[in-house]
Amino acid sequence: MTSPLRAYHHGHLRHALISEGLQLARTGGPAAVTLREATRAAGVSPNAAYRHFADRDALVRAVAREAQLELAAAITARVEATPSDLSPADTAIERLRRVGLAYIDFARTERGWFETAFFTQDTHANDGIVTLDDEIVAPFRLLMDTLDAMVDAGALSPGRRPFAEWACWSAVHGFADIAVHGPVRWQPASVIDALAATVVESAIAGVRGTSTAPS
Repeated sequence: MTSPLRAYHHGHLRHALISEGLQLARTGGPAAVTLREATRAAGVSPNAAYRHFADRDALVRAVAREAQLELAAAITARVEATPSDLSPADTAIERLRRVGLAYIDFARTERGWFETAFFTQDTHANDGIVTLDDEIVAPFRLLMDTLDAMVDAGALSPGRRPFAEWACWSAVHGFADIAVHGPVRWQPASVIDALAATVVESAIAGVRGTSTAPS
């Protein structure tokens, strides 16, 4: 005998469907996120979803935003663990380092969420800013804020700040994608860690205009 359909208060079903979609994405990436599977997991009829989502794309966008928040939370946790005994400039640089490494680690450990986070045709760039439905995505906002803090701390020249987020994001996202989908994924974890560290250090040195990034 099938289970009775669950009853949801107004607005709760939308949250439940996004939550189920997030779990589907975690194990199967964006392709696994469908209205049918999300409603089945939530215990409601497929038609119930259309009160909250016009189509599958709308659900995927909502799930993508949640995946972005998961990525932002992982980055924030790493950044907040920055040692407190560093100078202001070194602290700012270390925070950028941690942003990059956390991004790559998230891609490796949460592949489904990583693939979903930026999988939507509505993700675009306006005036050099990555947005989703005209809202700056959380991980990109963290990167921009970290670079701004470097300028305030004297660790990054104001003249080198414009568009520095694109240099950092291109390097780190590119390596993360290679580590997840490319031949690098077959390397031992220790090798990938070392390569990731090299990429992040090179990105830091590049945006600062120095030959090396200080430890």
